Amino acid sequence: MSIFIERSIKTRLIPKLLPNKVVLLMGARRVGKTALINHLLEHDINEPYLLLNGEDMATHSVLANRTVENYQRLMGDKRFLVIDEAQKVPDIGLVLKLIVDNIEGIRVLATGSSALDLSNKMGEPLTGRKFTFNLYPLAQMEFSKTENLVETRSRLEERMIFGCYPELQQYSGNYDKAEYLRELVNAYLFKDILELGGIRNSDKIAGLLRLIAFQIGKEVSLEELGRQLGLSRNTVEKYLDLLSKVFVVFRLPGFSRNLRNEITKTSRWYFYDNGIRNTLINNMNSFPIRNDLGELWENYIVSERLKYQHYKGISVNNYFWRTYQQHEIDLVEEGGGNLAAYELKWGQVKNVKPPAAWSRAYPESSFRLINPENYLEWIT
Repeated sequence: MSIFIERSIKTRLIPKLLPNKVVLLMGARRVGKTALINHLLEHDINEPYLLLNGEDMATHSVLANRTVENYQRLMGDKRFLVIDEAQKVPDIGLVLKLIVDNIEGIRVLATGSSALDLSNKMGEPLTGRKFTFNLYPLAQMEFSKTENLVETRSRLEERMIFGCYPELQQYSGNYDKAEYLRELVNAYLFKDILELGGIRNSDKIAGLLRLIAFQIGKEVSLEELGRQLGLSRNTVEKYLDLLSKVFVVFRLPGFSRNLRNEITKTSRWYFYDNGIRNTLINNMNSFPIRNDLGELWENYIVSERLKYQHYKGISVNNYFWRTYQQHEIDLVEEGGGNLAAYELKWGQVKNVKPPAAWSRAYPESSFRLINPENYLEWIT
């Protein structure tokens, strides 16, 4: 039985559970949305509540009669409504709009595993009535609540290879962890993508993800991906948008303000979880026999930083930076009128300085090297 690890998003989510508002909790399947809901209901919600499952046809039935009277009878004296996997409920946006507009004092928490599906259904009907949060695979800032520094450092290799999905914590052997991830990819990831995108064959999606997996930290050309897969540029773009909406990959665009030779037309793509990336390329080998430690580190640390930003409510835009002369910076954060540049190195590199072209163009920016010696203070 897995141990529940306190999720950091709680500190941002709970204050937004306001009367006549909807809180949306988004995230990939199996990242712990249902476990978080159950924990909230048991420990943080001190009032009667109604819990519905969007995948249950009985839920569809009781919500189908879209009248205020029906929803008032359904809620009774309860003023806290939770709908898990809400995107499965027909017309859920209109249903919730009617509920929050007409039942005084009601608070609603809804979860979904597809930003594409749920946002489309929730978006316009709930304008001005909702707050949206994301839940990711476990973050190091969450692990740090239950483990000491020695344990954290000893588990870095494991997390860079197998990732951080919550259910992995119940498996002690690497074989079992790899089996779990294969099942996760095949049973959930591809199934959701095919259903949402109306895609008949998963081979092209799998091929696209494998190509992305081998290009961590490099600019990705949509035209080149299309040529390798036999797809048009527009189709590749559509697939990548779909993959980002179901929380498989995310994009870093190129940063530019001043220089004509700064690259801005291509992007870099990263996986939300290293375990998914490594499963897709069927490489769960240990560090001594890998040749991609730099890519593993970069994907891990960028995804961990993204989790940290979201859970702490840090509002920044994330980019990479490179010039046609091959000067580059792995991660640039722009927010609050400030620029922060970060070089992400797995090896023991000292005295790393920003490229001279960057320093000349952005003298007001800060610069920092992030490596295994100092990364914890940056993501926890």
